[in-house]
Amino acid sequence: MAEGLLRDHFENAGLDIEVDSAGTSNYHIGETPDPRAIENMKQNGHDISNLRGRQFKVEDFDRFDRIYAMDRSNYHNILRLARDGNDENKVELFLNLSAPNSNSEVPDPYYGGDGGFQHVYELLEAATNSLVDEFRS
Repeated sequence: MAEGLLRDHFENAGLDIEVDSAGTSNYHIGETPDPRAIENMKQNGHDISNLRGRQFKVEDFDRFDRIYAMDRSNYHNILRLARDGNDENKVELFLNLSAPNSNSEVPDPYYGGDGGFQHVYELLEAATNSLVDEFRS
């Protein structure tokens, strides 16, 4: 969901910024997002049906200037792959963008029904807007 929001918002803002998402486990490699996430995003004006899961790899530290984790578990999994302080400094919790230093996690909407996906959408939207504003200024 975050990748879809970031891609759309950056494009709408005229910002040429590469966005990609990855999990830290190998459970969903090659799979589409959860159908409920696809539907929620569609209802909110975004199409993520073409996205596919991939696993985070060490080379991502070279490819990206910033790496955002959705929760503490993934944050720590990413840091375990860091080769040095430069890699570590690229990693941050995504919701810190809209609530600085809160270290809040994006809740897993899997068991929260349709309302859970909308709540996650709203959290991600706020963080995405903060990042777009940062790049615009």
